[in-house]
Amino acid sequence: MQAGNGTILSIRDLRKAFGGLVAVRDISFDIPEGRIFGLIGPNGSGKTTVLNLITAELSADSGSILFEGREMVGRQSFEVCRARIARTFQLVRVLPYMTTRENVMLGRMFGSAPTSPAQAAQDADALLERVGMAGRADLVASQLTYIDQKRIELARALATHPKLLLLDEWLAGLNPSELRIGIDLIRQICQDGVTIVMIEHVMEAIRALCDRVAVMNAGDKIAEGTPASVLSDPEVMHAYLGADDAAA
Repeated sequence: MQAGNGTILSIRDLRKAFGGLVAVRDISFDIPEGRIFGLIGPNGSGKTTVLNLITAELSADSGSILFEGREMVGRQSFEVCRARIARTFQLVRVLPYMTTRENVMLGRMFGSAPTSPAQAAQDADALLERVGMAGRADLVASQLTYIDQKRIELARALATHPKLLLLDEWLAGLNPSELRIGIDLIRQICQDGVTIVMIEHVMEAIRALCDRVAVMNAGDKIAEGTPASVLSDPEVMHAYLGADDAAA
């Protein structure tokens, strides 16, 4: 991983409730620039809610989200994108009746550095090749497999020229060979200068990629540290991993 140059994202006392359910309870952590940070925990623990708060899909009840020293709480989603934060989604979001190229072009034309349609098409083809979709730019997105739609979504996120990329279970559903390719791709994206926060249940990927990990359970952050220290934490094993997986 690329050496960091300080903190790119700082979250302090972030809180979000839905009625009586507190989805994120006053959590804090820092994301070092140029690193890969893992956010793990059982389903329903609040991980995706954190990403939704960072990208302004949800409004925080309280707390602070500082990106490169600028407050993101209170911003709109398009402002967050133009600040150079991008993401993928747990449930893939592609425009099904547009081509693969057109899906990626949207990120290039409406991201942090908008450009002409011709340049956007050229850049889209290069990004599709980067994520393993070379030669498939003219296919309609609805014709593609789920895994290939995830690749489109990643290429579209990269097309916005992010400094911070949020990946919500992007590696889920990959077979072993696809997983190795996916791990290498994420590592290369980081080496190219993009800081990454990844929600993931694939512990092989967390161990291989992440410099630091935070664990959530029922809205609380229950642990933070290196993958080795976190995955051997008894509270983490009890809440999420299970002793067998943590010891693997």
